[in-house]
This record gives sequence, C-alpha cells and structure tokens, in this order.
Amino acid sequence: MPPVPFGQFIVKVHGRCNLACRYCYLYEGPDRTWRGRPAAASPAVLDRTAGRIAEHAAAHGLRRVALVLHGGEPLLAGPGRLAALADGVRERVPAGCAVHTTVQTNATLLTDAGIATLARHGIGVGISLDGGLAAHNTLRTDHAGRPSWPAASRGARLLADHHPDAYAGILTVVDPRTDPLEMYESLLALRPPALDLLLPHGNWSSPPPGLPDLTDTATGPGSGRATPYGDWLCTVFDRWWLAPRRETRIRLFEECVALLLGLPAATESLGLDPLNAVVVETDGSIEQVDSLKSAYDGAATTGLDVFRHTFDEALRHPGVAARQAGAGALAPACRACPLLTVCGGGHYAHRYRADNGFGNPSVYCADLERLVRHVAARLADATAGDPP
Repeated sequence: MPPVPFGQFIVKVHGRCNLACRYCYLYEGPDRTWRGRPAAASPAVLDRTAGRIAEHAAAHGLRRVALVLHGGEPLLAGPGRLAALADGVRERVPAGCAVHTTVQTNATLLTDAGIATLARHGIGVGISLDGGLAAHNTLRTDHAGRPSWPAASRGARLLADHHPDAYAGILTVVDPRTDPLEMYESLLALRPPALDLLLPHGNWSSPPPGLPDLTDTATGPGSGRATPYGDWLCTVFDRWWLAPRRETRIRLFEECVALLLGLPAATESLGLDPLNAVVVETDGSIEQVDSLKSAYDGAATTGLDVFRHTFDEALRHPGVAARQAGAGALAPACRACPLLTVCGGGHYAHRYRADNGFGNPSVYCADLERLVRHVAARLADATAGDPP
C-alpha cells in the first residue's frame, strides 16, 4: 500500500521549557538530542517549514492539515511568532485546504493579550496539566523548584472565562496513584471543551510508575496481571458515560466507542489507522513523533531536514513506514487478539524493549484490554433495547 500522507505537522517553535517537570520524558528521559539544537526555531526554519507543508498539501491534494505549535514551551517564542507561522502556512497551502492550528502550552505564560493575539490568528490553545488541583501538580515546578500551579491555573481560568472560543482543551497524563473521580471533576471545573487522557510513556525496559513487577509477566493479551491504569480509566469512563449530559469530550473514550462500533477513528493509542504525524525540530530536522524519545537516545531521528528534504522523503523513512504498516507491524500475540481492530497494539512507543525493539505488545496491554472490554460492556448495555 502507498504511504498515507502526513496530515499533522508538529512544529517545535521553541525547544526549551520554563518548567522542569520531574517526570518529563523529553528532558529527563534517555534522549539527549535536544541539547545540541538551538533554543528557538529561526525565521528561516519556520519559513522553510511553512513552504514544505504547503508543498506536501499540494502534492497530495489535502483538504485539511493540522498545525501543532509545540515545544518545550512554545509561548517562550512569543504569540507574535506563532501567529506569523500560522498565517504563513495558511497563505501558502492550496485553495480549499483548511489549516487547523493549535498551540500546546503549560499555561503559565498565558496572558489576556497573548490569547487574544492567538485567537485573532485562528490558533486554538491546548493546555497541559496533571490535574485541576494544586496537589495534582506538585511535580510541575520551574527550574528553581517553585510550583507552577498558581500561574498555570490562572492561565487556564483566563482562557475559560474570557476566551472560550480559543480553548482547545486539556491534556493530562494518567496517574493511577490519584483518585480518578477527584482528578476528573477537578479538571471539569476548568471547563475544558475536550480532555486528552494519555498513558505515561513507559515501555518494557522502563516501566511506567504503578505497574507491578514485569520481569516474569506474560507480554500478550490475557496475561492476568493487575491493571491499575485500566481500572483508573474505567472509573473515569463510567463517570463520563453515565453523566446526565455530556460535560466534555474525552478523545480516548470517544475513539474506543467509535472503533467498537466499526467506525473510523484516528489516535496514536488505539486502532490500526496509519500514523500521519511528523515533527519539525528547532534546527529544521524532520523527526518522527516525540513519544519515541522515551525509548532510547535518537529514536525519533530520521537524518532529514526541511532545507534539503521533502516530507514525501520522510514518508519513505523505515521508521515512518513501520508506523503505517498496521497489523503487519504488530507482535504475533496482538495479531491473534480478538481486540486487534480496537486496541491496535496500543501506542507504538509503549511496545519497546531494549533487546528486541518495538515488536512486542504494549506494556499497557492488560490495561487496554481491561478498558476496551469495559467500554464494550457499557456499549452493549446501552444498545440492548435497540431494535435490530
């Protein structure tokens, strides 16, 4: 099958962060490539990137592209530079190609004027938090060890109160040591239109916190091990699913329901749809998605850059091809699993093991099985009275 063109372009406008979160896989993990790159993307890099995105959109007749302004902390580059890039991409893509732009920020640098600038240039604002209370965010400190929560919560409320049209949502990494209902309801208090609940970027060689000892654990479906992440997610799912009205969107749950119903869905965490995201680093390097950096140093590297190479050349990179191979790239246990089309083997980065690469089930296999079966049961209950 021919490669699927990129539809999501993640541009690192700034490669440093004003926070020093102690669990950060990007700056505290095994990858060190960021150390040799410029702190911020130059105008030349951003201009060339805009041109390459437009070139790719034209070559493949794309009707829509997603532009994600990322970091580090992208607002360190200033709202004006972000707006200029968004405008540059929008002006260059072919007529009829819509550009959906978001910035992902830790919210500490959000100001009324800055959000207004972003909104005026069609940029939605997504924020990253560990929860909706100070107690949830104790590991999100600045480089002097000071808590980020006062500034982050102020930024989140500013967005919700004064710029709801620019509010894209909240991204939160699941921590099974927290109370799931308290966590969810505290985030609801910040009035996000959408939530992304992400599993931490762990793998078999570097397990995520809270999982039991994996030394002698079976790696495939039906292992029977404890499922702290799955249990946490099921509790939140029930609170979300059974609410009298839909309080917010949760992408992981919506995609799981869609896949169970046989509908198309696109997420890195579930399903077999080919990954169509690519990253441009501050020096113009074209890379695979950042999550791979949680595996080993240089895992996301392609050797390509926007000055000398097109995004079509990146599509032909073996690592990108592997991410688009669907079931063919999965471990035998995954291909034989009845949940294959829904789980899809889980997130690619979570399959890594130092002795054999990515040819394994997800380290979260048991947790994903717990979640998918739970959602399937709730869906069956909800549709039991429907006519045939």
